[in-house]
Amino acid sequence: MENKKKVAFYTLGCKLNFSETSTIARNFKDEGFERVDFEEFADMYVINTCSVTENADKQFKQIVKKAMKINDKAFVAAVGCYAQLKPEELAAVDGVDLVLGATEKFKITDYINDLTKHARSEIHSCEIEEADFYVGSYSIGDRTRAFLKVQDGCDYKCTYCTIPLARGISRSDALGNVLNNASDISKQGIKEIVLTGVNIGDYGKGEFGNKKHEHTFLDLVQALDKVEGIERLRISSIEPNLLKNETIEFVSNSRTFVPHFHIPLQSGSNAILKKMKRRYLREVYTERVNKIREVMPHACIGVDVIVGFPGETDENFLETYNFLNEMDISYLHVFTYSERDNTEAAEMENAVPMNVRNKRSKMLRGLSVKKRRAFYESQIGTNRSVLFESENKEGYINGFTENYVKVKTPWNPVLVNTLHQIKLTKIDEDGSVRLDFLNVMV
Repeated sequence: MENKKKVAFYTLGCKLNFSETSTIARNFKDEGFERVDFEEFADMYVINTCSVTENADKQFKQIVKKAMKINDKAFVAAVGCYAQLKPEELAAVDGVDLVLGATEKFKITDYINDLTKHARSEIHSCEIEEADFYVGSYSIGDRTRAFLKVQDGCDYKCTYCTIPLARGISRSDALGNVLNNASDISKQGIKEIVLTGVNIGDYGKGEFGNKKHEHTFLDLVQALDKVEGIERLRISSIEPNLLKNETIEFVSNSRTFVPHFHIPLQSGSNAILKKMKRRYLREVYTERVNKIREVMPHACIGVDVIVGFPGETDENFLETYNFLNEMDISYLHVFTYSERDNTEAAEMENAVPMNVRNKRSKMLRGLSVKKRRAFYESQIGTNRSVLFESENKEGYINGFTENYVKVKTPWNPVLVNTLHQIKLTKIDEDGSVRLDFLNVMV
């Protein structure tokens, strides 16, 4: 029997990238490759890139270097968002043999005739207008939860964002496909599915390759709630203007959807929201949070914020800080604004100095720590269900409650990937929460 070729994957960026890497990996398996860890010797290394942060660019070079150190004859391919936006730049990195853009990444195995290193990088990246077909994907095998992609691309024109350039127009998977994928995941013993996409609230658009919505995001949520065998469903990130009251109410009474929302705000200043071309004002955001709190007081609400956007004055920043400080939210993801080529914002005047961006970012990260702590404290003494992860971390096993409180308890392999009823007892020094089991431990 001939030796199987080995392939390893590295994913930068978002949950959507993770789900797509898994799908690409399954294609390799179908072609007879064996998947190994990125730290291991492989004949081919595939790096799924991201274009959202500055670091992703720098990280890419380090990852290629790492692969080349393990096997300097390995074939290296770069795929994904950054490969679509800056193919020439990635191709110029020493050791890279193949660069594939938005439409080509799912056909990667078609581009590999042999794994001999190329003298020059080969580039296949489409005009982004051609990225108009949908490839469904989901990730399994490396986590207790799976990321299920339901939508791709975006029609919004936010002035700081390169995603429409990297991923094309908004398009969705057909509802039947999503339900089949969810069912496949549940058959593999995975307890939790996280819905992912670029703009999942836009679900239904482009289901038939056009702009017609056959189904809405609410239809999707209602249909998924009926899939047998899934214990938990989580909505990853959804725009405030697309998170409708009907959806919030449905989740509050749902069998499987958990009380956890991640809602991008980006700025608490209406003047800055307008410059960003966001599709709502801060008042809409307040309404959404109030609605969630009314029907699910114990829900976890995460917020994305960008600091240092061009023209953001101290007053604008303080508006954001005070807005978030007063709001009943649970944690923040803070992004320091970084200029991206071919975006409107990169051409705007009154750039905020880097040291000011960093200072503001630090302030909001401090606020996030305070918010998370207050949210955890509010949950002490309550009964929750927890899904345990698979890693042994210094003698402890971690897990997350349905409302996204991170818990820890002494390591016990029996607990891996199991759900338990627990009572939250106290906050540990490391910030996670201790628990008592309410069900009898076997």
